[in-house]
Amino acid sequence: MDAGRLQRKDSTVKYRYLGNSGLKVTELIYGNWLTHGSQVENDAALACVRAALDAGITTFDTADVYANTVAEEVLGEALKGERRESLEILTKVYWPVGPKGANDVGLSRKHIMEGINGSLRRLKTDYVDVFQAHRYDVETPLEETMVAFADVVRSGKALYIGVSEWRAEQIREAARYAKELRIPLVSNQPQYSMLWRVIEDEVIPASREVGVSQIVFSPVAQGVLTGKYVPGQAVPEGSRATDTKGGQQMISRFMDDGLLAAVQNLKPIAAELDLTMAQLALAWVLQNDNIAAAIIGASRPEQVEENVKASGVELDADVMERIDQALQGFIERDPAKTQQLATRP
Repeated sequence: MDAGRLQRKDSTVKYRYLGNSGLKVTELIYGNWLTHGSQVENDAALACVRAALDAGITTFDTADVYANTVAEEVLGEALKGERRESLEILTKVYWPVGPKGANDVGLSRKHIMEGINGSLRRLKTDYVDVFQAHRYDVETPLEETMVAFADVVRSGKALYIGVSEWRAEQIREAARYAKELRIPLVSNQPQYSMLWRVIEDEVIPASREVGVSQIVFSPVAQGVLTGKYVPGQAVPEGSRATDTKGGQQMISRFMDDGLLAAVQNLKPIAAELDLTMAQLALAWVLQNDNIAAAIIGASRPEQVEENVKASGVELDADVMERIDQALQGFIERDPAKTQQLATRP
């Protein structure tokens, strides 16, 4: 294959509209799940946020539950002094924080209202751009949840609302309420990568119908798509597969020798395009026109600087087909595996 087929418009991080709204977000979003307040010391976290800003990323994603609220505090400190109007800050509510009492979890009106107030305090801001339901709550009426979100928007504490890992039918029903309440439901945040495509058959078509786009996490499959995990070899020291605070558990589904061998087949494709494996994985995700953005994390500033080079990369149909062939037999597509919490933790 001729490497000249690769098209990169320029080195600046691109913007995309979020859903059918007028809000633009950078197509690579800096997220601090499993890093700030957990894997990465504060000085390194601040350096990574600075690297993101310097690279042109203006959109940042976090959640109250990350490091049990510490991640929001670190991000708030890192963004202090930046022009607020030039940033897009996203956070989430659902999972338990604090003492984990009976009402410290879910999407009840009580938890949503207390959640937004806590997040704003930790983030040192008067509002967030998108306030997201971190999971679907089967124990709270959806109407109660949506009315509470509407009141958060009308109070000016959030400009838009989103969801995370909701199924197609849940997104449609939420969109119906959002339309009635006249509030902007703009996004869903699911897991999505070359290896994990469970949203393609149902969630993405439903989202297109109602004007919602995806902000995807784990686009590099917890680091597996970087190619650093080689079958039959010890995992690299300090990698996510060695992290006992959560990373090891999250990556376990991909730690199969057959799958890891298939990932190695992507190396020559990336090399021909003059891309790193991570850049190829990010560029692949961004080829889907319902993907508004992919979330990247980092433990070192250099990782941010390298990953942003995936913005604006266009992969032709031949490359996309070669990727499918390389991973054949290891791509998960079952829509039933879209996460749904049956009961609260």
